[in-house]
Amino acid sequence: MTDSNQQITAADATLVTSGTGTKGPEERKLPQSLDEDMALCLRLLRDVLGEFDQQLLKRFDSLREDVMTASAEHFNRHPSDPVPDEDGLSKAVALIDDTSVKDSQLLARALTTYFHLANLCEENYRVKVLHEREGKVDLKVKGTDPINEMTSAYSQLLQEMGPAKASELLEKLEFHPVFTAHPTEARRKAVEGKIRRIANLLAVRRGLGGSELEENERLLHNEIDALFRTSPIAAKKPTPVEEANTILDIFDATLFETIPKVYRRFDDWMLGKKAGMVKPACPAFFHPGSWIGSDRDGNPNVTAKVSRKVARKFSDHMLKALVKATTTVGRNMTMEVTTTPPSPELRSLWSHQKEMSERLTDRATTISHNELHRAVVLVIADRLQATIQRDADLMYADCDDFIADLRVVQDSLAKAGAARQAYGPLQDLIWQAQTFGFHMVEMEFRQHSLVHARALEDIREHGLHGERGELQPMTHEVLDTFRALGAIQKRNGQKAARRYIISFTKSAQNVKDVYELNRLAFEHAEDVPVIDVIPLFEQLEDLQNSVDVLEEIIKIPEVQARLKETGNKMEVMLGYSDSSKDAGPVSATLALHSAQERIAKWAESHGIDLTLFHGRGGAVGRGGGPANRAVLAQPVGSVNCRFKLTEQGEVIFARYGNPVLAIRHIESVAAATLLQSAPSVEERNTTMTEKYADMADKLDQAAHERFLDLLHTPDFAPWFSIVTPLNEIGLLPIGSRPAKRGLGAKSLDDLRTIPWVFSWAQARINLAAWYGLGTACEKFGDLETLRQAYEEWPLFSTFIDNIEMSLAKTDERIAKMYLSLGDRDDLSQKVLSEMELTRKWVLQIVGDEWPLQHRHVLGQAIRIRSPYVDALSVTQVRALRALRRRNDKEELSKSQQADFIYLILCTVSGVAAGLQNTG
Repeated sequence: MTDSNQQITAADATLVTSGTGTKGPEERKLPQSLDEDMALCLRLLRDVLGEFDQQLLKRFDSLREDVMTASAEHFNRHPSDPVPDEDGLSKAVALIDDTSVKDSQLLARALTTYFHLANLCEENYRVKVLHEREGKVDLKVKGTDPINEMTSAYSQLLQEMGPAKASELLEKLEFHPVFTAHPTEARRKAVEGKIRRIANLLAVRRGLGGSELEENERLLHNEIDALFRTSPIAAKKPTPVEEANTILDIFDATLFETIPKVYRRFDDWMLGKKAGMVKPACPAFFHPGSWIGSDRDGNPNVTAKVSRKVARKFSDHMLKALVKATTTVGRNMTMEVTTTPPSPELRSLWSHQKEMSERLTDRATTISHNELHRAVVLVIADRLQATIQRDADLMYADCDDFIADLRVVQDSLAKAGAARQAYGPLQDLIWQAQTFGFHMVEMEFRQHSLVHARALEDIREHGLHGERGELQPMTHEVLDTFRALGAIQKRNGQKAARRYIISFTKSAQNVKDVYELNRLAFEHAEDVPVIDVIPLFEQLEDLQNSVDVLEEIIKIPEVQARLKETGNKMEVMLGYSDSSKDAGPVSATLALHSAQERIAKWAESHGIDLTLFHGRGGAVGRGGGPANRAVLAQPVGSVNCRFKLTEQGEVIFARYGNPVLAIRHIESVAAATLLQSAPSVEERNTTMTEKYADMADKLDQAAHERFLDLLHTPDFAPWFSIVTPLNEIGLLPIGSRPAKRGLGAKSLDDLRTIPWVFSWAQARINLAAWYGLGTACEKFGDLETLRQAYEEWPLFSTFIDNIEMSLAKTDERIAKMYLSLGDRDDLSQKVLSEMELTRKWVLQIVGDEWPLQHRHVLGQAIRIRSPYVDALSVTQVRALRALRRRNDKEELSKSQQADFIYLILCTVSGVAAGLQNTG
């Protein structure tokens, strides 16, 4: 253990210091509870490091002191200082260079552990603040609940549109997050489990005292010790079937129990004292989807066999959860027939159950003598169990039949005067079934348009059954995919798997290809599954041509048939990732907004009920940022009370890992989705888009030229792979999906956007989020108009705020170290000068002197993290430099290379945890 004079104080733990314990004039102290939690975690971590190795603790403290000094020098220096003081950074670099690779690995793991703990402290603080705000709400005062954004949004709809229209919009409400397996979560599963246990210990700590508090601290020590001693890098990449555990974990930890609470909270406000005694007002609007185990675009590990396994895994887990929940509801439904007489419909259902299985009804009667409601529900639970076992005599055909039986019980209770029993836990169960069905998530299949075209060419040349020569393995796999989709539909219902997304949609022919392959995969027409083919427009040219392509798509007979069957519903997906890598962040943002506006108008002209599916990532360079603000910035007619987007990697864990924060996130997005239809919001978006159209065009042109100038610089792609850990990120075992679409780093076209964004973030440059904006603003030159647009135009203000947050995580001192690895002064200068120019203009537009000045808690939290991220970044550069040595220098042995690669992977995981975004 450390002695007393080595202990770190709370202030030391939570302030960016100048090395003497003082803070810069622009800094603010963190809220007390967050301050205390971070100090506690740092103290416990230091205890763990000291127990492991006193020398490691001394090295950790020395490095920490150096980077804290360096950070203070960096943040407190005057912008006009031509030779800033960088003594602290120099000392940190020297210390790291003088540390053995093995010890550097341990240091990286210690710093990564700190970031996990810091993230938990911030999460704990957000939960605490929400609870405090909830506690201050006066339920006696009629009005909106300021904590529940849905109530505020609905109140505004009532005021602007009246009760009838507001109710109509509420019934249409749908929030559809689609969980993907894109490899942006840099933590391994074993680490996540420990993090969640530490979170639970921190959450209960404030209410403890005496021996209970001591025991809590002992358990925290245990978990932090185990976290540090656990390798942050998994031994192997997960299989797609294993990746499905991401959804199962979130489902068990939060979603299954949390979703009814979201609905209930709105009902409590809407219905007041009648809540839980009358039919609910809140519809089941949350409908999760998944690409895990079904997205085969560029992932050869996702096969038809895998899709079937994953679907079975989801449905079995879902049914088991419903069995448990239904059994619990049934066992508690102990109302006697004398106090709660069953309705004729309930007695009829009981008779039907007896005809189906006297074994089940006899058992239920034994348990529930004279309690018919209870007996019926227990048989319903047994039938769910039979559904898992595929017992044809007893199983439910689909979830609708299950819900219908629950409705019979609910109506009987209501008619008998037992309203609280009818609309209490039983309603929660109905909501759960309506939300998740028997399938848990709606699986969506995705494949590249070229794969379909090549499969059809192969079939035409060799015959469907290989009559004129053997078909390619990929062709067999494509046909098997449709058969797997059909099998999932037959087993779990149409909702379980009916969407088929075509990435890189170029023309209506791409859609025709999918429908043709779907037919060819089956011998009998009645076996062909129902599918909705969704075009995905993702590159700049495709976004610009989207309306013309859609005009041709709706002429396809199969599409016309589906429009007729669904009441003219149609879904279109827009890709934020490739458009950003293709055109740069400014042009991509404006092109996507323009495409949404044009597609919405096109849909309205054809009477199509449109759903736009947003393929957003977690990072700003892939359309990331607060989802609720993104919704409110959408063009008129592009939301229609439905918001669908991809959620992946670290975003899933951050938004849905904690029950309180999950409720907050879902309510926030749902509120924005409702509010986007308010006339005032629609008018503002339309008016401001028109007002600043000329400004947007000029920014677009200048930023696009600047971005392409960088990408088209000779040998840019290989330089990019040298100055960032691009190649090493591909070695991270964080997803089954390859980092590249089959080609090397010589081609940016085939590099996936996630490693593009991830790599720039690791190099502390975040280029994918902002490059080109500074030049565009400089050429435009009208600061007053830019400031006005920031104040008035939701799209522009959201975009600028996201970039400011991204810039807050950059560091030009560290960036120079990475860029120096490439020996290309011309490219380095382009990046650094554009970074400086963008920072200057963004700060002027926002009115800040430094990034996030006006967002005190977030800005300070990032500044607190910066020294620790700096230490990891310097360590990563050292390892990269060793691996990038030229042939004429000392060669590394294979074991040395392996050590440096492992060190890089440790730092990648740590930097991702510190910056809290990857891809």
